[in-house]
Amino acid sequence: MDAAESMASAGQPPPPAQPADGLSQREQDVLAFERQWWRYAGAKEQAIRQAFGMSSTRYYQILNRLIDKQEAMRADPMLVKRLRKLRAARQRNRAARRLGIELP
Repeated sequence: MDAAESMASAGQPPPPAQPADGLSQREQDVLAFERQWWRYAGAKEQAIRQAFGMSSTRYYQILNRLIDKQEAMRADPMLVKRLRKLRAARQRNRAARRLGIELP
């Protein structure tokens, strides 16, 4: 008996199937949200809580893992590259602040 059969016999629904592009529905929803987040000027955290029912901290953890996936890059390369670039810039700025370096 495999995991899906044992969960079905225990009355639990089977885990959601991965779509053809390899991303779960939640991952696709996160990418779609990031494409249009600017609509929430200043209230992104509130919009995250309403749309996904999770804290903004958890959302950003999921987003950071997601943008490292090749499936996400194939699904929306421009968005993923932009998000990776922003993440790298924030990491550089944090490291510079820790070292006392002034970046231009």
